[in-house]
Amino acid sequence: MKFQFNDGGRSEAGYKGHAGDCVARAIAIATGRPYAEIYEILAQGNFEQRKTKKSPKTAGKKTASHGISVKRKWFKDYMKSLGFTLVPCMKIGTGCKVHLTDGELPNGRLVVSVSGHYTCVIDQVINDTFNPERNIDWLMGDGSQYVQKRCVYGYYILN
Repeated sequence: MKFQFNDGGRSEAGYKGHAGDCVARAIAIATGRPYAEIYEILAQGNFEQRKTKKSPKTAGKKTASHGISVKRKWFKDYMKSLGFTLVPCMKIGTGCKVHLTDGELPNGRLVVSVSGHYTCVIDQVINDTFNPERNIDWLMGDGSQYVQKRCVYGYYILN
């Protein structure tokens, strides 16, 4: 896939350095809304969510810099309110069916979930601070080459 550097307006909003804010960046890029607005809403959602034994360390803290509980109802409701529809691509035991590669994702504005990361894909172009495509070349026993592409767990598409 083609790659375009895009921080979603993070540096323009005055944020510096590296942070685990990929969810906020991906949503800001896909919607075209200000990064600070998206960050604040996600941080508030993180702060207000009910804390459980399995909650991440950031649950109950007003931050979106170290991950968001994307499986929580508040997050899914927020994405729906922005006009996104969730399209799951993988189920337990099915294996990977969709990859972060040309032609396997639809055109449009997508917030894509891959292992440990969320990224934005707009009309087959990855928009992020780094290219998460992660192609791995394998040399098979018969001398043939196999390229493993990064698996897409699901994506939100903007209606």
